[in-house]
Amino acid sequence: MPQPSTSERNSRIAILIDGDNAQPSLIGEAIAEAGKYGLVSIRRIYGDWTAINMSSWKDTLNVYAVQPIQQFRYTTGKNATDSAMIIDAMDILYEGVVNGFCLVSSDSDFTRLATRVREKGFFVMGIGRRSTPRAFVNACEVFVYTENLQPQVKTAQAQKPAEPKGVGEPSLPDPLPMLQSAVETSLQEDGWAFLGAVGNRLRQLDPGFDTRTYGYRQLSQLIRAYPDEFETREKKSGGGPSPIYVRPRDNRVR
Repeated sequence: MPQPSTSERNSRIAILIDGDNAQPSLIGEAIAEAGKYGLVSIRRIYGDWTAINMSSWKDTLNVYAVQPIQQFRYTTGKNATDSAMIIDAMDILYEGVVNGFCLVSSDSDFTRLATRVREKGFFVMGIGRRSTPRAFVNACEVFVYTENLQPQVKTAQAQKPAEPKGVGEPSLPDPLPMLQSAVETSLQEDGWAFLGAVGNRLRQLDPGFDTRTYGYRQLSQLIRAYPDEFETREKKSGGGPSPIYVRPRDNRVR
């Protein structure tokens, strides 16, 4: 997936977790993902801790030092947890103790919160299931699907993009059109696009774009899975990693 900038990595992040829409087994991965964009200095999870279904969180909260915030369910059919999380987020925002937020939920009710945070100039990322409504995904600068945090996804062998994952399962969305658009709009005067710029453009086109969705750990690997479409080169540099550049195989914008 596109890599965070240096300024993002130097930020302070508040991770707020909707306990009704998150999995205890993935909280470690969620915190690590948020940690790519800064120091996770505030860790809170919201829910009705008197409910039996919340008991599975106990060990996880202790391990990852996540603070549980109690919110009783006052009426049936109303999600008081969402309201408490939104109010808390706005308090943190105006306190100015963080530079960004990570909202862990698959609930569209957080769309306006994500939009408001961005309007104030704060970084906002989301983590949720692939079924998360597109409005919430697009309201974030970065959105990570929990399916990409599953251990089996991390260890799975890379597969050809856009092929079905298994019998009876739907095909993955074809990443090629978005890759083509990102490369072509990032081309420099010499006809090559810096891979980092391509990654940033992909994040603008789709906050939920993630190379792990297609079985690849890095954007360069996904690009090279299309040898008929793209050409890549590396510029050797002393000591540090070599910058990677990419261009359409026919060397012209379509």
